[in-house]
Amino acid sequence: MNRSEQLPLNSPFSAASSARDVLAGVDLSGLHAVVTGGYSGLGLETVRALAAAGARVVVPARRPEVAGGVLAEVAGCEVVPMDLADLGSVRAAAARIAETLPRIDLLMAVAGVMATPERRVGPGWEYQLAVNHFGHFTLVCELYPLLAAAAGARVVVSSSAGHALTGFRWHDPHFGTGYDKWLAYGQAKTANSLFAVHLDALGRGDGVRSFALHPGKIITGLQREMTLREQVDRGWVDERGAVIGAGFKTASQGAATGLWAATSPLLAGLGGLYLEDCEVAVAAAPGTPMDDGGVRAHAVDPLAAERLWELSLAATGARPISG
Repeated sequence: MNRSEQLPLNSPFSAASSARDVLAGVDLSGLHAVVTGGYSGLGLETVRALAAAGARVVVPARRPEVAGGVLAEVAGCEVVPMDLADLGSVRAAAARIAETLPRIDLLMAVAGVMATPERRVGPGWEYQLAVNHFGHFTLVCELYPLLAAAAGARVVVSSSAGHALTGFRWHDPHFGTGYDKWLAYGQAKTANSLFAVHLDALGRGDGVRSFALHPGKIITGLQREMTLREQVDRGWVDERGAVIGAGFKTASQGAATGLWAATSPLLAGLGGLYLEDCEVAVAAAPGTPMDDGGVRAHAVDPLAAERLWELSLAATGARPISG
């Protein structure tokens, strides 16, 4: 996949569309879905919408007791303990899911962290890269046989316009020479997009197609590591925390693009694309402001995607996928 393939498809939906709009009239009965981050924010909206359409949904959760309480009223939903920062926990969750589901039709990587203080996990990995990318990379690799067992599985990975902040920092991915929380976030979001690009290249022969997306600007628990003052200074919220930023979406509108990616017939036979506002994003010209949308070339470069895949396999010891 490359920038030239980022061509809009004349979707009937838009930035204003909600989760309900996208799944109106869609019957997902008999389908099995896995949604990370499925008990708050966009993930919760995603789970509710999928379950309402008839899908059986498994939610891996770092706080399973909290997730169980939140999701108690959602029919056909099961919680599995999992911490994306702990690959042992990820593998244990994958094993439990494999015992629970005969196949996976939809895998939606919605969980994530943003702009966190410097933290190290595992063998010294930078925390945002570990949670946003390495954890999801390992989960998908471990569950790949269940994806391949489905008839046309889709993997949907939540990236962000934040990918515009930086390409992958091959020289120093774990910020050993000095930490910047926003560059670390940008690198992790670029990694999310590159992951979807190469997963699609490997999986298309098995009918497993993958997409990355920008859900839009939404105030959710993702901002929990930021102070109110930081959010006020960025023009996102007022002094009381009420959203005032231009172009911000509701959680349901933020979930819409992922649900469109998971279910739209317009995307049949396609993959490795970066989406936004329920549409294939255009390629952004160099120097374009991040808020203008579009995808940067470094986030959909197939050579960089393959290089990151090999780096991720070596780092995590995840199960290889044969293309």
